[in-house]
Amino acid sequence: MTQRDSTGPLAGLTVLELAGIGPAPFACMHLADMGATVIRVDRPSGGETAGPPPEEDLLNRGKQSVVLDLKQPSAVEAFLTLVETADVVVEGFRPGVAERLGIGPDAVWARNPKVVYGRMTGWGQFGPLAHTAGHDLGYIAVTGALHAIGTAGGPPQIPLNLVGDFGGGSAYLVIGILAALREAELTGRGQVVDAAIVDGASHLLAGTHALLATERWTDERGVNLLDGGAPFYSVYETSDGRYMAVGSIESKFYAELLRLLELDEDPRAQNDRDGWPALRKRLAEVFQLRTQSEWTEIFAGTDACVAPVLSLRESAHHVHLAERGTIVAPDGVLQPGFAPRFSAHSHPTEIPLPPALGEHTRAVLTGAGVNADGLIAEGVAAQA
Repeated sequence: MTQRDSTGPLAGLTVLELAGIGPAPFACMHLADMGATVIRVDRPSGGETAGPPPEEDLLNRGKQSVVLDLKQPSAVEAFLTLVETADVVVEGFRPGVAERLGIGPDAVWARNPKVVYGRMTGWGQFGPLAHTAGHDLGYIAVTGALHAIGTAGGPPQIPLNLVGDFGGGSAYLVIGILAALREAELTGRGQVVDAAIVDGASHLLAGTHALLATERWTDERGVNLLDGGAPFYSVYETSDGRYMAVGSIESKFYAELLRLLELDEDPRAQNDRDGWPALRKRLAEVFQLRTQSEWTEIFAGTDACVAPVLSLRESAHHVHLAERGTIVAPDGVLQPGFAPRFSAHSHPTEIPLPPALGEHTRAVLTGAGVNADGLIAEGVAAQA
């Protein structure tokens, strides 16, 4: 297919993001990466966050920043004016907060009925815990995901906040927004996308539930095929204290693993669970004979499905990731490149910086016909 441009498939889409932390900003970053114009509506103070300042937060890359004090009626009116030419509004407040501010779905639809209203929360918009505070760890705890991660006999292990915040949260918010936009094109009406991390994280477990339902999965940690229970799907320490990840599930890949390790194990006994403890011990002993670098060279280009466990900084130098631009470091700031890739658009090579707080206040508000200078003088808006 002929490449059109580098703006991305969402060029022309306008998203208003009400500033927050975690999954909602990442979802909006993803939309911006794909070409959408994302206007982040920041609080005058920048808001309370455990992360970096907004102008240094990579989740804000490619966005514009407008500072409005939405506790003031004139700022609310300015926001609703922006809504008139927007396609999407995203917020991550507890249920009812946006309504109390006067910027909930009904107020938005009164100005623009086609707007898709994305709501990002941990517990969702209804249910006994809907108004309760929470974080990623608690959300994945109640879904069974946390229980399933860890070694046999050990405690659950925390998978960063990838499974909850960004997997079960951000990804599902983006999916929901895109689906609702499609329907808005057909019907002329927007709708609320209720993206709850507990729903998304549970949905991510569909494959595991399929195994559980057919008695191919035991509801405990570290004893199953894909949770480290199988010795040929596990992690082994090397002689220099580094690690190799082994994922030789299929029989032909397992046979290749044995060949490259120079082991005389019977490949036909791969799935004999009674033999797994002895096999794990043997694999651990062999991997201790060489360094990670040596094993990486041995397995390079083979189908044994073995890879070195790299740190975040090391990953930028992995030959495959470097070739694809999977991880980049503009101005020395390590971060992921754009994903996914689109055949009709050239892949962007320049990564935009996060904006300064209020960097675009005057330009965005003035462009919408709002008296920006008046609001700034009034103290309900701020320009960087």
